[in-house]
Amino acid sequence: MVQDQSKNTTLDTLSDYPLHFQQTVAWGDMDAFGHVNNVMYYRYFESARIEYLEQFNIFNYDVITVISKSDCRYLSPVFYPDQLVVATRVEEIRNSAMRMRYTLFSQSQNKVVADGEAVIVVLDAKTNSKAAIPDAFKQQVIDFEKQAGHEVTLL
Repeated sequence: MVQDQSKNTTLDTLSDYPLHFQQTVAWGDMDAFGHVNNVMYYRYFESARIEYLEQFNIFNYDVITVISKSDCRYLSPVFYPDQLVVATRVEEIRNSAMRMRYTLFSQSQNKVVADGEAVIVVLDAKTNSKAAIPDAFKQQVIDFEKQAGHEVTLL
């Protein structure tokens, strides 16, 4: 569940997210209105997702990952310069998909400025058909999430 934005949300409230990806806002991330363009939030989420998946060598398996659903809720505009933290975790693991959650924290504003989710589907790299998430990868994710005090829902 997303934190109540009426309270002062600090970085400490993201402690149940096992990955905190550091993202610097670049000048080119902004649009003509002077704030970070909405598309960039998805790129920030993508960078954190790849960092998460790479630590368990998902790309060494004979599978590929694709996004079947992605969303973002914008809570406050972000401006250059800023340093963001993309807190990332896996909420749910199914046979051939997992749901990831992202919370975007602005260090200059000292609050959560966006949150989002993505459903990642695993495909066989040769046939491009749905494939089971490798058991070793699944267990590594579960163990990693437990280190942050977060339990992954298994479906």
